[in-house]
Amino acid sequence: EVQLVEAGGGLVQAGGSLRLSCAASGFTSDNYAIGWFNQAPGKAREGVACISLRDGSTYYADSVKGRFTISIDNAKRTVYLQMSSLKPEDTAVYYCAADVTGWGPKAACVSADYWGQGTQVTVSS
Repeated sequence: EVQLVEAGGGLVQAGGSLRLSCAASGFTSDNYAIGWFNQAPGKAREGVACISLRDGSTYYADSVKGRFTISIDNAKRTVYLQMSSLKPEDTAVYYCAADVTGWGPKAACVSADYWGQGTQVTVSS
């Protein structure tokens, strides 16, 4: 059974930093990608950063380039999202997600096959 268990999130002031983590288990190969989506109230869910477990290639949405960094600890099968220079508009529920099509991180940031439970990130101005 595939499981994605998120940790991190919380309240931070604008300009601050937070780190999210996603522990993945139950996958039978490395040919998949994991990413982070965010969803603000009244808005569609958007993929912001994704990484391939196979080769470490990454994809970032324009809205987070230069501010967010996605990384992986293969030994722990854990993906991290380091968020810096946070803005109030980054406030959202952040979901860890996995795409098992093998089409790479950009595709993984469009749609996913498995989802975590979500964690709230709130950035105060």
